Amino acid sequence: MVEPVLMDTSAVATMLNMSTSWVNREASKLGLKGYKLGRGRNAKVVFKWLEQQKVH
Repeated sequence: MVEPVLMDTSAVATMLNMSTSWVNREASKLGLKGYKLGRGRNAKVVFKWLEQQKVH
């Protein structure tokens, strides 16, 4: 069984070699579900990433 890893937007952007705004815009198309930690504009968003996840 593969354990999910929680990654923030900047970590996902670095891993994919894309900008954070691109990750936020395209996350749902990539199958990434964002989880908001906190409230308001400054709430941190993390994504559940699986090691076996494919990027198209």
